[in-house]
Amino acid sequence: MKFLVDMPLSPALADWLVARGHDAVHASRIGLALAPDEIILAHAGKEHRVVVTADLDFPRLIALAEADGPGLILFRGGDWNEEEVVVRLQGALTAIPENELPDIDCCCRAGQSSAPALAG
Repeated sequence: MKFLVDMPLSPALADWLVARGHDAVHASRIGLALAPDEIILAHAGKEHRVVVTADLDFPRLIALAEADGPGLILFRGGDWNEEEVVVRLQGALTAIPENELPDIDCCCRAGQSSAPALAG
């Protein structure tokens, strides 16, 4: 699976994903450190990457674009440390079938996760 980790989250998260066999990049490592959210979304869409972010603007921008993707994994509800992000992302990647990730809108909140695939 391909991921684009956005600026609010650590580049170490992209490294963690790569170590688990995914194709992951961090926005800061591909020249998007200061890019507007719309540019990050366009880049992710062009490369078929799931955006992993803590930026609350992304769900609105995706909805306004009325596009089929990119997929989104959003961390919200406080300050996330690297360990918490890894634990929650590991849980989401275990629960969500890989073929559904490109179109997923998953929200990880402190104490819970929500996604269409998890909404049983």
